[in-house]
This record gives sequence, C-alpha cells and structure tokens, in this order.
Amino acid sequence: MIGALRTPEQQTVTVFGGSGFLGRYVVSLLAKRGYRVLVPTRQPHLTTFLPMGKVGQVYPIHANIRSPDSIRHAVMRADHVVNLAGILQESGRQTFETVHAEAPRLIAEAAEKAVSFVHVSALGANADSESAYARSKAAGEANLLKVRPDAVILRPSVLFGPGDNTFNRFASLARMLPVLPLPGADTRFQPVYAGDVAEAIVRAVDGAVKPGIYELGGPEIRSLRQMMEFVCEVTERKRAIVPVPNAVARFQGTVMGALDRLTLGLLPDEIVTTHDQAILLETDNVVSEAAIAEGRTLEAIGVTPTTIEAVVPSYLVRFRKTGQFDLKRNATATTPDLLAPRSGGASSDFHPERASGPAAIDPPSAVRNSH
Repeated sequence: MIGALRTPEQQTVTVFGGSGFLGRYVVSLLAKRGYRVLVPTRQPHLTTFLPMGKVGQVYPIHANIRSPDSIRHAVMRADHVVNLAGILQESGRQTFETVHAEAPRLIAEAAEKAVSFVHVSALGANADSESAYARSKAAGEANLLKVRPDAVILRPSVLFGPGDNTFNRFASLARMLPVLPLPGADTRFQPVYAGDVAEAIVRAVDGAVKPGIYELGGPEIRSLRQMMEFVCEVTERKRAIVPVPNAVARFQGTVMGALDRLTLGLLPDEIVTTHDQAILLETDNVVSEAAIAEGRTLEAIGVTPTTIEAVVPSYLVRFRKTGQFDLKRNATATTPDLLAPRSGGASSDFHPERASGPAAIDPPSAVRNSH
C-alpha cells in the first residue's frame, strides 16, 4: 500500500485506452500532477502523439486486453489503474463482450496490489437493453465490482472536444450532404467535455472521489436535432434536417453494417450507423434524477461542467467553406492603419504614436503635419 507521505512522483498509474480520445486528456493531466504513467497499447510505436510530460514520465508499453499475461505485465508495478478501453462497434476479435464485459474483470484480477481502480463505462449502461453495447457496458461494471467493490465507475454521456467522434462527425456530414437524415432526432443527450471527465478521473486517482457509480453530463441537455442545428450554425451551413423513424433507422443500420463488413471497413465512418447504434439512439442519454439526488455527478466530484459553446466552435471552424481564412469575416469596419505611414482619412484611427515600434516611414514631424 502507498504510505501517507508518498508523492505522485513516486506513484505509477497504468492507463488502459490511454492512446484514445479521452485517454490523451487523462494522460496529460496525470503527467501534470506528477504521476508516472504507463500506457498499454497494441502498437506502442504509433503512440508518439501522446503528451509525454517529462523525459520518461509517460511510457507506452505493448499489451493486449485479450491476453491475461500482457495485462499482468502492464499492471505489475501499478499503484493505480485506469480503464478507458472501449469500442463503438465490433470488428474482428474486438467484440463488445471481450472489450467491455470481460476486460475490466481481467484487469482488476491482475491488479490486486493497485490502491485505486477507476473504470469508465457509459451513461445508458443497462443489462436489460436491446443494445449489445449497453448490455456489455453493464456486464463490465458488474464483473468489475465482483473483484473490486471499491472501484470508482464513471458513466459519461457523449464526449466532446477536439478530435471527438460526435460534433466532428456531424460537421463532416453537413459538409458532404445537402439534406441530413437524422435517426433519433428527438433523443436527448447531455454532452460532456472530455477535459472535465479527465479531471474527474484524475481526482479519483488522487483519492478525492469515494467508490461508487457516477453519472457525468454537461451543463445542458439537448436533443440530437438541436446538436445538429448547433453544428450547422457554427459551420455556417444551411441544411435541411430530416428525422428518420426508428424502424427505418434500424433497417438502414443493418444494411450499412453489412456493407461496412463487406468492404472491410472502407466506408467513411461518418455515414456508417450500425443496427446497434440505431437502437442506442432511441433512448435518452442524460444524468438520472437519482444520481443528482445522491451526489453522484460531475458537480459532486467538484468539477464545473463546460458548455459546448465554450469549446466546440474552436475546432469546427475548419468545416466552414473557407475556414478561418475567410477575408470578409476577418475584415474590420475601418482601415487598420494604426501603423501605416500616413492617414487613410478623417474616419481612420491613425495614431502611430501608440505603436510599439518604428512602423511609420515618414519622420514624426511629417506625421504630425499630415493631419
């Protein structure tokens, strides 16, 4: 066990899924706290994009969550374990059962000496759901708690942030299609910033979060239609949004899933919605009243949720027709001639004496006489 006086610099955190979207936020914050971080991955040579911290502080190692031996190797020196491993759709041996249901138990059994165990599930995990994804997430929680009843389990709603799979996907669709067919248009979500979820995870590693199941959502609840309308507004694209009935969405999901498998995953990710994902889009994905009443939320952990307006526009600007290079958008109302050699007219703001350097061509006397 870790002594009371042991510092983060003397502790090691193993982060499964640390090379993924949420993982990069988590690894970065852990490194800033001073922890040593191990990132198990099947391809360590491709993780050069990881936030590296100090020299040797963040270290990718080879591991496969389907292999108990490699898991034991990854956690043998770990003081804390964080499991972020997850998939949105099945592919080959990467199944919901393997990644979501079985892996948490295997990792927990191998990490007997770890002081804390933090597991990221998903809001909507439900053992009775029609969705295989939701059932596997619930099974993973149950299997983990049998081994580590003291684990901290976090269930976030849809994540947003640079590189996300939600708002970037919507913006890409709006750029490609004149009409946007939208399954689950009226289904409600509570988008949560990946940086806020990472902060909650790191606080749990610090020991500041009590064991239990927490539901993490952002400050606003929006329907899928409202989220798509927000994306169209930010990217300055006028698109017709056409709701797709649930039955039609399920059929389309079956067809698209089959085509995606037949083409070996070559279809653009933006247009692929599987049958299982269509089922998920039929159910609201928001923090429950029970979690709010019992203090099992992001706010209860001490993190103030970030709005989508504060983050999303900064990385969707590239989806505008001319992105950040639109001259009309960037033009100012008056001629910016503060540093110009001479006045541009009575209405211009010509004050070279306020400049921080010698930008005027004419000498000061000539500048004064030009008015």
